[in-house]
Amino acid sequence: MSSTETPVHVLILAGGAGTRFWPASRAARPKQLLPLLGGEPLITATARRVLPLCARGGSDGWERIWIATGQHLVAPTRAALPEVSERRLLVEPAPRNTAPCIGWAAATIARDDPDAIVVVLPSDHHIADVPQFLEVLQAAVASAQGGAITTIGIRPTHPETGFGYIEAEETAGAGSAAPAEPAEPLNVLRFVEKPSRERAVEFVASGRFLWNAGMFIFRAGDMRAAIRAHLPALAEGLDEIDGAAALGAAEEAEAVLRVFPRLPAVSIDHGVMEHVAGLAVVPGDFGWSDVGSWQSAWELADKDERGNSAPAGSVLIDAQHNYLVDLRTRSGGAPDDRRVIALVGVEGLVVVETDDALLVVPRDRAQEVKHVVDALKAQGRGRHT
Repeated sequence: MSSTETPVHVLILAGGAGTRFWPASRAARPKQLLPLLGGEPLITATARRVLPLCARGGSDGWERIWIATGQHLVAPTRAALPEVSERRLLVEPAPRNTAPCIGWAAATIARDDPDAIVVVLPSDHHIADVPQFLEVLQAAVASAQGGAITTIGIRPTHPETGFGYIEAEETAGAGSAAPAEPAEPLNVLRFVEKPSRERAVEFVASGRFLWNAGMFIFRAGDMRAAIRAHLPALAEGLDEIDGAAALGAAEEAEAVLRVFPRLPAVSIDHGVMEHVAGLAVVPGDFGWSDVGSWQSAWELADKDERGNSAPAGSVLIDAQHNYLVDLRTRSGGAPDDRRVIALVGVEGLVVVETDDALLVVPRDRAQEVKHVVDALKAQGRGRHT
């Protein structure tokens, strides 16, 4: 698909604590490993949709997919993505935020080709229009080839207070009026933290602001240079790992275990993107969702005529706009032998059942599920988290 001979590598960020989708998600099984929207896990869908961008010279693209994750998530991540080589798993010995793992990936890829393009993506987002998404990524890759560290900005459809924003130098347009083709890259003026409702309304009305979806595209060498300029302590640590890698795989592994936990814990946004000159953003409108809560999952799910999403066999009487999820381990019995989930006269609920937990919460309070995890930890019931 790519029009360039420059190889494109994709780094998928796959950490996470598993709190917003409790009880389905746990510390050992965060959101990206769940089939929240039916079918395959979110991380599997993320990798598959970008394979055309990585494919080159008859390759299917899998050798250019990289995963950054924690040691405790290696086994389930490999189960979700068996096509990814073990050599493409960057296993962080300690959580240090996004700048260290992105810098580590850029350094690793740059050993073979400093001009290779690296596309950094979250592992747990939903994309409705994949062809349009790939077109936007192609525009971002072309921008990065020209030397600009580039990000993707989502055209806002409403004044959302739960996302960070990117202000562009020119009007980026709103989602409801987005052009069919991806826009040209725009110069970035600034990143803005999650705003108040009043500021979000102003941002959307101005037409200059885009949602920050955490997607970054750059030449590996350019990111290394940016980290050296703005995060010298991180650059020094990555150089130490690089030096050990030149001696062999065993020496590199030892250096990662020794050096990585003491790298500065900083996000790529704060540490690099907010300081880089000439940063570019490509506006996109491709049905993006960060699937940030059970509410978001309900919005994306298939629903009946009364707005309910429920597994087959559920009983719904005078109930509407509910979201039922049954994640109990299936026995060998017939479906009719399983316990029935029934709702009568209720509206706007999320009901999630697993083998060891039951969650019932109003959809409009779904973001508060993380407090259940905090309470369980405080009670010493870590096995449920």
